[in-house]
Amino acid sequence: MSRISCLHPKWLIPVEPRATVLQNHTLVINGDTIQAVLPSEQARLQYPDASHIELPDHALLPGFVNLHAQSAMSLLRGLADDLALMDWLNHHIWPAEKKHVSDEFVYDGTVHAMAEMIRGGTTTVNDMYFHHEAVARAGLASGMRTVVGCSILEFPTGYAGNADEYISKSMAAHQAFIGQKGVDFRLAPHAPYTVNDETFSKIIRLAEQHQIGIHCHIHETGEEIESSLKQYGKRPLQRLHELGLLTPQLIAAHVVHTNDEELALLARQGVHVAHNPASNLKLVSGFARISAMQAAGVNVGIGTDGAASNNKIDLLGDLRMAALLAKAESGNPASLNAAAALEMATLAGAKALGKGDSTGSLVEGKQADVIAINLSAIETLPLFDPVSQIVYAAGREQVSHVWVAGKCLMRERELTTLHIGQLADKARWWQHRIIQQAA
Repeated sequence: MSRISCLHPKWLIPVEPRATVLQNHTLVINGDTIQAVLPSEQARLQYPDASHIELPDHALLPGFVNLHAQSAMSLLRGLADDLALMDWLNHHIWPAEKKHVSDEFVYDGTVHAMAEMIRGGTTTVNDMYFHHEAVARAGLASGMRTVVGCSILEFPTGYAGNADEYISKSMAAHQAFIGQKGVDFRLAPHAPYTVNDETFSKIIRLAEQHQIGIHCHIHETGEEIESSLKQYGKRPLQRLHELGLLTPQLIAAHVVHTNDEELALLARQGVHVAHNPASNLKLVSGFARISAMQAAGVNVGIGTDGAASNNKIDLLGDLRMAALLAKAESGNPASLNAAAALEMATLAGAKALGKGDSTGSLVEGKQADVIAINLSAIETLPLFDPVSQIVYAAGREQVSHVWVAGKCLMRERELTTLHIGQLADKARWWQHRIIQQAA
């Protein structure tokens, strides 16, 4: 059987170069790799024995990269809504996690979230949570590219008693999955207000020693900055810069409250930002200055955050929201146009993870991480510009196919690696247990 597949869409949107839309072109996949992008007539002649997949009403584009997620929190979706961040964390989420989070909870919640992400066109997730081996196993079960962010805090949870124990468990999990294709690890100090200087320094040394990246919530709320000024006499970014955290290996999640000097610092240090528009709005964290960030030269991708604070793990929906918010925040309707927004959700996210050479765009030699979106629905007609239609009008239910490394994870809306009915039953079981234990 031929290992070559030829995907024949109506529109092929490679993302690289930006704003390119090809018609009558075919994506040729050989095993896990994009072998070529060719005119369709040439592809049919050159590969007569390939598997030819017709996508006559579809746009073909790179899979989305979810640059910040707490996937396992899908099992806490809707548990505590309409609250500010610190109230939500201190009085609802952290107590619930202390009661329920376990290896089983994290595996079930993560694989549930991955099903939702695949159905919405996400092929790579940069996660941040506990029970790291469970997250890795979920990624392998789903087929998604999974970056396991190993959460580190100073205070005890059901997972670890102190920062050293979190770090020890993080490194053990990393060691257990070294060489496992599709799974990477990052150290994930939770935030400047939950991690002290000594722990940050240990994390920086370990990350350098083992050549792994770092993922941290930074400047998420005004309260975080006020607290840092009182405790340290400086804003969090200044403190973290002095510690040596701000490097190209850092993904800073949220980064809502910044001044021009801080944006220049982020750009100069090569820090990547994970913008989480829905979570920022729902928790009243504020409006990130995305247009100013990009103008300063900061690479910005998009994250959904967890389902407990979003409440959807819908990168396509957050992509639209990011584009609209950038216009409103900057006062410029040209800010973050459709092509630039699509690049944020794909190539920019891949670059932030150090994977820009292997995924994030449909280019010969890259991994075949590909999605198809059916644009024939009434909601996306008439159609003048497929990129604009994807960003501003399409819904995740229009994602029809998903491939990761050439393997089809969803075909005509049917998952191939995960069983929706089993996941739904598990979610209901956890709902019953959480309600029962809260009574």
